[in-house]
Amino acid sequence: MYRWGQLLMGMVCMAMIANLQYGWTLFVNPLADKFGWTHAAIQVAFTIFVLTQTWLVPIEGYLVDKFGPRPAVIGGGLLCAIGWVMNAFADSLNLLYAAAAISGVGAGAIYGTCVGNALKWFPERRGLAVGLTVASFGFGSVLTIVPITLVIATRGYESAFLYFGLGQGLVLMALALVMDDPNKMLPRLPPAAAAPRVRQSQRDYTPAEVVREPVFWVMYLIFVLIAAGGLMATAQLAPIARDFKVHDVPVNVMGLVLPALTFALALDRVLNGATRLYFGWLSDRIGREKTMLIAFSIEAVAILALYRFGTDPVTFVLLSAVVFFAWGEIYSLFPSTCADTFGSRYAATNAGLLYTAKGVASIFVPLSSVFSAATGSWQAVFVAASAMSAVAALLAWFVLRPMRRRHMAAARATHPSSAG
Repeated sequence: MYRWGQLLMGMVCMAMIANLQYGWTLFVNPLADKFGWTHAAIQVAFTIFVLTQTWLVPIEGYLVDKFGPRPAVIGGGLLCAIGWVMNAFADSLNLLYAAAAISGVGAGAIYGTCVGNALKWFPERRGLAVGLTVASFGFGSVLTIVPITLVIATRGYESAFLYFGLGQGLVLMALALVMDDPNKMLPRLPPAAAAPRVRQSQRDYTPAEVVREPVFWVMYLIFVLIAAGGLMATAQLAPIARDFKVHDVPVNVMGLVLPALTFALALDRVLNGATRLYFGWLSDRIGREKTMLIAFSIEAVAILALYRFGTDPVTFVLLSAVVFFAWGEIYSLFPSTCADTFGSRYAATNAGLLYTAKGVASIFVPLSSVFSAATGSWQAVFVAASAMSAVAALLAWFVLRPMRRRHMAAARATHPSSAG
């Protein structure tokens, strides 16, 4: 129960930073309407946020592995609050970009800490534990999508940035005070009752060793490919809905009536969270690579279907939900696969190194706006995103799976007790 309590606090922390990414699309059009900035220019801020959130996670993970989660979460919560308060008063793109960088550093500290803790607290259920943690990041914005939309409509986007930024930051700093270090606490607790069902390394690879392993870079490439398509959908959903002329069309699904975009965002957040839990749990049972093959293949088909049939409001809502469901699981599968392969001691740092692939993928977000504006259509963007997902599925099964098997076999040969 102690471990579950620590995991729950990490889940709440993840929910508190969810709006920084998944609520961003709600602010794009209001910013463009007020200042006349192009969508591509505004989305540079989103890219800066993702870059600073992801590329600094290895450093933040190292600090967590060394000093524990408490200082990282306190500092991260403070930076997240500062970033969104700055957004409320930003009257230039440079200030908007600076705020994105600050909130990105804060969100990365929270994300890296909570994922690393989950990997360490539950070595026998990594897929499930990380799935619950990152599902909270996906679910976290569900309850606030409608309130943020209402605040923007009634009081302006500035008030939404200000009030939600302060509230989320205060909750994060309060939770940090009761978070413990699993590296210190686990030796004092009873051992896990169940053995892992997936093969795991018992050797702890240092970050310097990890980056010299070819299998790590194959994971990295797959992560970039599958994350790029999902990030484009996440950040561009509102502009896509407007171009498809469905954003404000009322949609009735099982008696619930909402504008198509609002409905899609709420449903997408639910499924984007559920997939992290479901596929994380599934990967504990059938293996990481087989789960990747299934999910990434669904994603490739769903993206093309959204482009082909998304001009119908109901279909837009349902297919965007499938896209999010088949994409969000990467944030539970890849950290679990990384820790299975390289051990627990440096799990926060090593998973952080792999997580920087999301930063590379984020570069495609403003590029997708440029391509859409240049061609007058989203076709090239959708086709590219679908193709990347299909390639990722094939690489996971035909390249990553045999490479990881060889890696584990080599570890057993050189260190007989280093793989389980």
